[in-house]
Amino acid sequence: MPTIRVELFEGRTPEQKKNLVKALTQACVETLGSKAESVDILLYDIQPTDWATGGELWSEKKKQGS
Repeated sequence: MPTIRVELFEGRTPEQKKNLVKALTQACVETLGSKAESVDILLYDIQPTDWATGGELWSEKKKQGS
């Protein structure tokens, strides 16, 4: 049973998340031959203050307009 962990910035709508998990599930069915009911997807909303790239917090990048 595949388990997919998705980390993304907070603020996505429930509809966006619904569409994402449907697409990921379908990709597992088509690519791995999994049954849809065996695919687990874990969504983690991350605040920009808790995510950094290149040594810089995303919350700081937003302030700088990057």
